[in-house]
Amino acid sequence: MLDIVLDVVTSTLAAAINVDDFRHHFLWALIVGICLAFLLGFGMGANDVSNAFGTSVGSGALTLIQAYLLATIFETLGAVLVGYNVIDTMRKGVVDVAVYNNSAGDFLIGQVSALGGTATWLLIATFLHLPVSTTHAVVGATLGYSIACKGFQGIQWMMVVNIVASWFISPIFSGCVSLSLYLFVDHSNPVTNGLMWLPIFYFVCLTFNMFMISYQGSKVLHLSTVPLWIAILISLAAGIIAAGVCHFLIVPSIRKYIAKGKQADTRQSIASSVVISVTEDPEIDKVAIRSGSTTTCSSDSDSNSVQSPPAPPGSEQICISHEGDIESSEEVYHMAPTGQRPNRKSGHIENVHFSANIDSLLCWFRSRSQRCLKKETPLYVLLYGVLAICVGLWCLGHKVIRTVGTKMSEVNPASGFCIEFGAAVTALLASKLGLPISTTHCLVGAVVAVGSVKGGKSIDWGLFRNVAFSWVVTLPVAGGFAALYMWLLHFTIPPQYA
Repeated sequence: MLDIVLDVVTSTLAAAINVDDFRHHFLWALIVGICLAFLLGFGMGANDVSNAFGTSVGSGALTLIQAYLLATIFETLGAVLVGYNVIDTMRKGVVDVAVYNNSAGDFLIGQVSALGGTATWLLIATFLHLPVSTTHAVVGATLGYSIACKGFQGIQWMMVVNIVASWFISPIFSGCVSLSLYLFVDHSNPVTNGLMWLPIFYFVCLTFNMFMISYQGSKVLHLSTVPLWIAILISLAAGIIAAGVCHFLIVPSIRKYIAKGKQADTRQSIASSVVISVTEDPEIDKVAIRSGSTTTCSSDSDSNSVQSPPAPPGSEQICISHEGDIESSEEVYHMAPTGQRPNRKSGHIENVHFSANIDSLLCWFRSRSQRCLKKETPLYVLLYGVLAICVGLWCLGHKVIRTVGTKMSEVNPASGFCIEFGAAVTALLASKLGLPISTTHCLVGAVVAVGSVKGGKSIDWGLFRNVAFSWVVTLPVAGGFAALYMWLLHFTIPPQYA
């Protein structure tokens, strides 16, 4: 019996010595990995989170500063409340980490290479104003370093197929949801219709969000044990309260705001919209009238104008403007909940992916095995990722926001609401299923779908072609960078540190 105890103690001490020696040799990998993780988070904030806010800023519903502030709040909430499922997929679903049980050093170097490869491509794409998918980049980088190190051993091909399928499903599904909602809200009387349905939108959005959070929620916050019936009650209660607040407080305030705006427009039209002009050229000033929407003065080059007969020289010409209905309908969707505010947690789909890499790095550095990957991702890892993301958003976020929100298609508050709703529903459903889809694809798919039904001419198809091409090359390019870094690290560092 004493021999057995001594044998166990001796083995434990030897393992501890080996672990300590391992940590000493690979401390550099941990430090470099943490730095690269921050750089990757910076790139994600500048690219992924930025494109998530593009339509809100492009429609005028939010200013850049407002978008940055809301992103800081809701990206943090999204990562903590519903980001864990996606992290588990990215940590253990792409490559079977068991193949690295006898070569923990290779795994650590691989994680460093994956972080470096993903960060490199994200920063390149950001400076090119291209909204790319961090999901693609992380998956590609993980495959790249593993193939460079172990060949095709341990690759979970079925998971890769599922992820690739989601790249096509997510923009199509998101586009269909957004398009259906846009056709629904595109009404002949948009103000009345919008005010009538606004409380229902609040109810649906808040109920959906609360259910996603409370049912099988974060284990860190002990929400995973909440029964289904309690989650339903909590969700319905939140939705009913939100709808009541909207119906009794928000809708009346919107009506008052619209009424004041119409009065101001009436006074302004007397002062500025009635224009008396004296001209020698009767071909310059025309009267254009479009019933129920706008009335503008235009030249002969305006094909949409209804032209009056040429006035004789020296005559008076009047231009009348009335835009109250259009502006009022847009004010309604300024107050719509989805996209502009509560559903911002959808951005966590992309934001937590690099947390999987740094969590794996810390895990193997501590224990030299995959056992700790079965544990929950530490909260401090998620918060570290959110910090890096927010820094990137505030520094370079405007580059991609302009591409998605203003350059690809014309977006107003009504269409922006529909786009954000479709993308948010798709992203949150995928998150609960543990499927790491791309919010980039969801948003761009919704933008194209809504833009197409508006006539298609408002879409910059050349820009869309470039964006689609960047999607295709993201996985192989990120994988190539990761494989290159893996090769350089493997063959340049001293043997005792590899």
